[in-house]
Amino acid sequence: MQLLAVTCLNKTLRLEGSMAGWQQLFWDDQCVSQIDAVDGNDTFTHQFSLQSEQGELHIELKGTLHWQPFALKYQLLVDNKLQQEDTLIEKDIEQRQVSKASKQPMKFSFIGMAGLGLKLLKSAKVIKVLFAAGSLAAYSWLFSIEFAIALILCLVFHEYGHIKAMKYFGLKTKGIYLIPFVGGLALSDDKINTRWQDVVISIMGPFFGLILSIACLVGYWLTDLEILAGLAVFNALLNLFNLLPVLPLDGGHILKSIAFSINTRVGLVACVLGAALGVYISYHFGLALLGFLLAIGSIEIFFEYKRRHLSDLLPLNRYAQIVSVLWYVITLGGLSGIIWFVGQTGNSALSLPLKILGS
Repeated sequence: MQLLAVTCLNKTLRLEGSMAGWQQLFWDDQCVSQIDAVDGNDTFTHQFSLQSEQGELHIELKGTLHWQPFALKYQLLVDNKLQQEDTLIEKDIEQRQVSKASKQPMKFSFIGMAGLGLKLLKSAKVIKVLFAAGSLAAYSWLFSIEFAIALILCLVFHEYGHIKAMKYFGLKTKGIYLIPFVGGLALSDDKINTRWQDVVISIMGPFFGLILSIACLVGYWLTDLEILAGLAVFNALLNLFNLLPVLPLDGGHILKSIAFSINTRVGLVACVLGAALGVYISYHFGLALLGFLLAIGSIEIFFEYKRRHLSDLLPLNRYAQIVSVLWYVITLGGLSGIIWFVGQTGNSALSLPLKILGS
């Protein structure tokens, strides 16, 4: 990932690196210095020389780098004269504009292709209306018009959670698009720079969904209107599937960010044990399908973990890792609890999500 970009002799001096320890220094997009992976070494020194009209110039970039929590302290010297010095923290990385990102292997994704198509049509606001109308028609065909409208409102509330998080980080948003039989998409014009941004933006959708389900459930207790119980349980099911650790779902982004931020064997073992515990609990409560999907998703995240050092995003610090895990578990447990609780009412329609998870 890009650690630093400063101006040196009217050109950009860019430092790239990863938690594995390797670093590369680029001057005007030309690699001028490289450090191989070295465990346990927080200090670094890059040196190179340039020819100028005044003769040879000796450039030196040195400093210290801590990943968790992130802190980069550097000094830039030209012919042993200090030109710049500063200390960067995670907030600086969040707010920066990346000058050049390394290319990543492209993966085909229907969701990604849909997002690309929407990006090409972003100037036509009528597209949002057409997609919303298509979603309403599709869900009305599957259910009733009343339930279709309520389901769309649930989708919008979920996506609004993503939008709210994007705005919190100062990212420009393009709004919400409803895709028939797929769900919704909350799109942004800006790119994220940290794993913390990825976690918060991803989990806020399901977390808003949990809040809405709880509100509907409270309304059902107060009024005995079964449509509120239906909204609570089906909205919970919708958001629960979004939390599965499968890309490009929200849960895939959350757990990938957690896994990509782990740099110790103890952390890796804890993640494996946590995934196994989640699968066991799912089967213990008769949620066989949920347990199976969690297991498959965890395997996918494990294979993605091997590519963690190719990431352009700043990893989570240890505090953020703990908060992310707890937030994910609480949201997942809350949604599962609502489905299980409503499924005990004996109503065949309201117990359908529980039967789906138990299949």
